[in-house]
Amino acid sequence: MISIIRSSIMSGIAIGVAGFGYLATGKDVVGAILFAFGLATVVHYSLKLYTGTAGFIRKGELGTLFLILLFNLVGCALMGLMARCSPLPLQETAQGILEGRLATGPLCGGVLSIGCGFIMTTSVQFARQDKFLPLIFGVPLFIVCGFPHCVADAFYYLCVPTDFIVAHWLEVLLFYVSIVIGNFIGCNLYRIVVGK
Repeated sequence: MISIIRSSIMSGIAIGVAGFGYLATGKDVVGAILFAFGLATVVHYSLKLYTGTAGFIRKGELGTLFLILLFNLVGCALMGLMARCSPLPLQETAQGILEGRLATGPLCGGVLSIGCGFIMTTSVQFARQDKFLPLIFGVPLFIVCGFPHCVADAFYYLCVPTDFIVAHWLEVLLFYVSIVIGNFIGCNLYRIVVGK
């Protein structure tokens, strides 16, 4: 249990570092490419990431999956604190992302996040076979498509000015729950459709 918690926190930190870089570039294509560092780190160190695990869980492991998500958020929170120390306009950029997410709405956000889940599980599956091109291209792909990733989004939300989050907490919560569910469906899309 302790090893899962530590691994999950470190995974959240890795995704937070990638998100930090993405915000620092102003959300451009270079930032989307650099974001692949986060998933590459997770795969290399065999860390526990919600979207890197959800497509591979077995019956009875759902509780462990949500424990992983919880401590991924702890790692993101640590990086969110670091982002608040930066002189770069990270908070404004993060708020722009969150405003765009909220404008999409929870239903559409949940549907779009299925795409991210599918890309993540496919990328990890290939990486487990020492094939890293899907990982290198998959991460920028889900970012430029605007597919929400529940751990990366958590980092962005934790960077947003507190008064904005307080004013929109219910919308943020509903949107977040929808993308956690959507990511889970996407991570298991191959198993759902193909039946394996």
